[in-house]
Amino acid sequence: MPDAPVRIAVLVPCLDEAVTIAGVVAGFRAALPHAQIHVFDNASTDDTAALALAAGARVHRVDRPGKAQVMRRAFADVEADVYLMVDGDGTYDAATAPALVAQVLEHGVDMAVGRRLPTDAGAWRPGHRSGNRVLRGGLSLLFGRDCGDLFSGYRALSRRCVKSFPVLSSGFAIETELTVHALELAMPIAEVATPYRPRPEGSVSKLGTVSDGLRVVRAMLGLFVAERPLPVYGTAALALAAAAVALAAPLLPTWLDTGLVPRFPTAILATGLSILAALSLTAGLVLDTVTRGRREQKLLVYLSIPSPHQGEGRG
Repeated sequence: MPDAPVRIAVLVPCLDEAVTIAGVVAGFRAALPHAQIHVFDNASTDDTAALALAAGARVHRVDRPGKAQVMRRAFADVEADVYLMVDGDGTYDAATAPALVAQVLEHGVDMAVGRRLPTDAGAWRPGHRSGNRVLRGGLSLLFGRDCGDLFSGYRALSRRCVKSFPVLSSGFAIETELTVHALELAMPIAEVATPYRPRPEGSVSKLGTVSDGLRVVRAMLGLFVAERPLPVYGTAALALAAAAVALAAPLLPTWLDTGLVPRFPTAILATGLSILAALSLTAGLVLDTVTRGRREQKLLVYLSIPSPHQGEGRG
């Protein structure tokens, strides 16, 4: 019996992209003729939804604001073997889509990231480029593996990557969270170079270099605490214990000689810091156990879903 055809879904989150959405839908329909194109309209105030529908896309409305809210709905509602995630602002090159999908289908990759190559000096603002480099280095240091173009909104994802991914963020940190999910489960990740164009005239970016950068840093640190609680709380425990020892050390000779405790408030503070150190270490151990349990649950879901990889053993 021949294998069922591979289902490919193009997921396009949009907010007020009337200037670009028709061209985006047409471009991906030409690049991936057999794919279903889903436009998720995040309560746009312009004609984004109508233009996407006229261009032949399936349109879904998501009223809760935030890109992560949109992707949560998209990942839950759309059934496919390969998901292609792309922004609706017309900055990404549809011609790269087959290469991204091929990484999943032919090479067994669970996440293929479109590594952006700016075609124009205005395509990627210097602040965004520097922030991407800094945060990429920080995340790679924290998780021990290079994470590629961290904030690229152009990705091909396997079904098992998507269906094992609990979307927890609410805004543009979705790309960071997706990357952490893949790193956490040791998924195969690849990059495919893709042209990155500036927004066309009349199209307005919803990103703020500073505000969104701070939100991503906060989300990244939150993810690190959630995924690596023992190193975080263990480090805090070590610092508290060191402070307690530093405060108690001058008091120890007097206590050994006389049995009396000088500077009683200092002794109380040292004792309090010691208790906090023990509590911090205990919290880290407990949370590490919980985190391991959550990771095992996600890994079991991931392993329960067949790979769409068309290697040996498939017809």
